Amino acid sequence: MEVISLLCPNCGAPVAAKDKECEHCGSPIIITSMKSAASLSTLQLNKYANSYRKTLENNPDNRDINLSIGICYLKLKLYDKALPAFEKAMEDNFENPEPFYLAAMALLKGKKPFVTPRADIDKMIEYLNAAIMIDPQAIFYYFLAYIKYDYFERKYLNTKPNYHELIEEALAHQISPYDVDEFHAQTETPSPQLI
Repeated sequence: MEVISLLCPNCGAPVAAKDKECEHCGSPIIITSMKSAASLSTLQLNKYANSYRKTLENNPDNRDINLSIGICYLKLKLYDKALPAFEKAMEDNFENPEPFYLAAMALLKGKKPFVTPRADIDKMIEYLNAAIMIDPQAIFYYFLAYIKYDYFERKYLNTKPNYHELIEEALAHQISPYDVDEFHAQTETPSPQLI
């Protein structure tokens, strides 16, 4: 693992990317998921994104920093900036499903799949299938089911697997109503009654 020095995105103190928290202010150094960014304000997200952008000038291929800046952009609804960051975090990454999942979320752009262009739908499905191959999590199956329902089922298009089969898979992987609500809060889409 390469060691990258950067400034704490919150207080500006020198830290290493391998550190979990800043020893000066206690803030997280690297944002690794949407949950870890949930409590950050818009101002903090901008500070983090600026810090990560400066770090990427010298380390443009760093997966962790690309994932982190992508999450900041996604939370700030800068979908067109988030997607390339997630795609950079995906390169030669066969261990972490998160950038694949979040890239699919960025392609959705806070809209319903029904109004999303078919090319973006196909790319989302590709990313979600890759995430499932890395680590079959219930939320990945649910996201696929949501796409299959809102895009394919509502347009009377046949698809395999269909959304019923994917919901069964999500339930088999123990998805909860809380997970579903969190997903729709993150994607800013209304929650259909799929489960």
